[in-house]
Amino acid sequence: MKITLKSAVIVLCLLASVATAAAEVTVGAARTGEYVPGLRGKRVALFSNHTGMVGDRHTLDIMLENGLDVVTLFSPEHGFRGTADAGEHVGSGVDEPTGIPIASLYDGTGKRIPAPEVMNGLDVIVVDIQDVGLRYYTYYCTMIDLMNAAAQYGKEVVVLDRPNPNGMYVDGPVLDMTYQSGVGRLPIPVVHGMTLGELARMAVGEGWLKNGATVPLKVVPCLDYTHQTRYRLPVAPSPNLRSMLSIYLYPSICYFEATPVSLGRGTDKPFEIYGHPDMKNRDFEFTPRSVPGAKNPPQLDVLCHGVDLSGLDEEEVIAKGINLEYLIDAYGDVGGENFFRSFFEKLIGRGDIRAMIESGKSADEIKATWADDVKRFRARRAPYLIYPE
Repeated sequence: MKITLKSAVIVLCLLASVATAAAEVTVGAARTGEYVPGLRGKRVALFSNHTGMVGDRHTLDIMLENGLDVVTLFSPEHGFRGTADAGEHVGSGVDEPTGIPIASLYDGTGKRIPAPEVMNGLDVIVVDIQDVGLRYYTYYCTMIDLMNAAAQYGKEVVVLDRPNPNGMYVDGPVLDMTYQSGVGRLPIPVVHGMTLGELARMAVGEGWLKNGATVPLKVVPCLDYTHQTRYRLPVAPSPNLRSMLSIYLYPSICYFEATPVSLGRGTDKPFEIYGHPDMKNRDFEFTPRSVPGAKNPPQLDVLCHGVDLSGLDEEEVIAKGINLEYLIDAYGDVGGENFFRSFFEKLIGRGDIRAMIESGKSADEIKATWADDVKRFRARRAPYLIYPE
């Protein structure tokens, strides 16, 4: 094949755009001129956690240095400092470095809405948190809860946008709202490909807030970001998503959370491996232990046989999208009527996928069943996108 100078330049330009690093993207929180003036004189509540960083400084510190009146902090799953286990109850308290009260939204009550006295004591809710772009990753759910509260109490919402590390594609079933839960709040695919700012715009525009309510919404966009940017997170978003590969595998491997199979919690490769004591003819072995961020992982202290995915090429994982081959592989060894728990439907978002796996359908055959949903969703989300696809 003859390679011309023009084609080589095109390829190099494409590679350059794809390889944009985190250091080249300006996150919304760094653009203080776009939001600080509008927040002066208002009582500010900040929804953030350990990922709300601009370089080595937290957005909270930047706000305080700019004289803003931050009266409340909202903490999501894993807590404001990001150290709690998945699903662990996170109580309210005080942020020790600043003395600002923390109102937890993950205290185990299931309400996930601030108390009236908290809402009455603020004017605007600012969102600055690093999401990973999955329907069952709960940070966006908390944002929607806060938007509902803001609509109910007549408050403003400002989203300081951050890139979506899985924003390159859209894949997976659109949530059947029969399975709406704490890990699935909106009728979107598993991989929706949107930033939190874009998703907030869509939630308002599509009437997805409670009772179709609306809310005054401002999004401070990122600079030098597109949906094809390979944004490498400077801070791990949660205790068990420690690498970019684990974030790219997350859309494919998280379904093991609804089975007895370990996906590596309690090891040094969470979401990069999977295994079970009954998996056969496997060269790879691991034993989950109790560690910070995974105090009681599945198959605790039990030797598991399985598969190590940590050597996979990141771009190949991205190109494959949601890959149910791993789940089908484990089902072949461990499967039975007790393999899937009801949590599976909440994760996958539809009630028919389990039966397809049990009947022997291939990963490609199953993926084909949601292709039309993905196409329709891409068209539906188009008016709300901020960044080029």
